Amino acid sequence: NVAIANRALQKLGAKRIESLTQDHPNARSINACFDLVRDGELRRYDWAFAISRASIAADASDTLFGSWNRFSVPNDYLRLLLDDEDDTIVDWRIEGKYEPDGDSALFIITKDAAPLEIRYISRVTDPSAFDAMFIEALACKLAIECCEEVTGSGNKKESLKDDYKMAIAEAKR
Repeated sequence: NVAIANRALQKLGAKRIESLTQDHPNARSINACFDLVRDGELRRYDWAFAISRASIAADASDTLFGSWNRFSVPNDYLRLLLDDEDDTIVDWRIEGKYEPDGDSALFIITKDAAPLEIRYISRVTDPSAFDAMFIEALACKLAIECCEEVTGSGNKKESLKDDYKMAIAEAKR
């Protein structure tokens, strides 16, 4: 995470840090948004390294509307991929409350029977599992988010946005 943060700071032309918890303004700025920005970038695209599978049992609770089944999402869930292995669109709904700290109560509501086999984007927190282009996109996004706080100016934001767009285009390629 520190290497990714330092890549973002490098893009800003700012002083590098030794840890995210270091008592330095740059570390505090990056640390304040790191997890939210990382999760946002994971959710935004179908990064291959973040696609997970699960087979989940139905929840014992009844739904409000008839014969629908309720399934608790996995703990590392960020976004449901709404197709099955045959690329058939599935009829599932996500309901509940999302909390960034992981204390969410999200459920898949469907008429499908248990067990429900899903593909989803998972919260990957180990940087050694990240794709190189994800790291570059994440560093760009962190730099954009921290630009004004770290540099005292918003002038670099446009060029950082261009860098971000190029990183995403390269990743898609």
